[in-house]
Amino acid sequence: MKAAVIGSGNIGTDLLIKMIRGSGTVTPAAMIGIDPDSEGLARARRFGVPTSSDGVAGLIALDGFEDIDIVFDATSAAAHRANAAALAPHGKTLVDLTPAALGPYVVPPVNLDAHLDAGPGGRVTNVNMVTCGGQATIPVVAAVSRVAPVHYAEIVASIASRSAGPGTRANIDEFTETTARALEQVGGARRGKAIIVLNPAEPPLLMRDTVHCVTDDCDTARVAASVHEMAAAVAAYVPGYRLKQEPQFRTLAADDPLVALSGGGRLLVSVYLEVEGAAHYLPAYAGNLDIMTSAALRTAERLAERNPAR
Repeated sequence: MKAAVIGSGNIGTDLLIKMIRGSGTVTPAAMIGIDPDSEGLARARRFGVPTSSDGVAGLIALDGFEDIDIVFDATSAAAHRANAAALAPHGKTLVDLTPAALGPYVVPPVNLDAHLDAGPGGRVTNVNMVTCGGQATIPVVAAVSRVAPVHYAEIVASIASRSAGPGTRANIDEFTETTARALEQVGGARRGKAIIVLNPAEPPLLMRDTVHCVTDDCDTARVAASVHEMAAAVAAYVPGYRLKQEPQFRTLAADDPLVALSGGGRLLVSVYLEVEGAAHYLPAYAGNLDIMTSAALRTAERLAERNPAR
């Protein structure tokens, strides 16, 4: 399948390089931005990829636009809403890397297969990659919830401040809201909460994620095994994704605030994660951006495998 990338910043450029370096099923056909002098567009031109600095209108006007199947949107939540409206008449599949959440949330090892055939004519039209924190933590919540009910899930995503560009900073509110909803809708938690921390430490630290799930008494060995299995599934396309230690289990006191938030659950499952980037274009500490581009490409590759004739 041929793909276009809208957004010539860090995320869009990293995604472009990932397609060029390693994808055998999705090839870059265009890089679209709004700044004619952006480094991303210049790099794309050096790779021989057609470019436009006229935004989504420039993409639609490009020669060969009709042959593009997938459009990655690496802009912002507000821009994606406008881009999706402009592209709607053209029958493209949109893979949204912003928190706009116009389409179904997709976290590859949890629910990607359920959305491969959605949409008109049996094709998905707009899938949302949630957020970097969501891609890192929702698999863990889903791993716990397939063993025991998760009454409350709380995640804290800590990322290097230097890896949070203008788009990330502009979407902080959408990040927390979108991630919390996806913890429920995809992860299976009855109630979800998300917190993001921009860590200003120098040198920059790797992405760290903490996942707390409140559940009932259950087979903790099965929960731990499920978490390990899910972590391996994520690491298959994000090699820098790893557990920092074994899952932790603790019985909560009756007056613990988490008991009230969960509606009575007493067992706390805590999982600590680290995400190191592949450093294809972004620095290794930017695991938050790497997991987004890796998840988006994984989604597009599965779509291509399902629709080989397109």
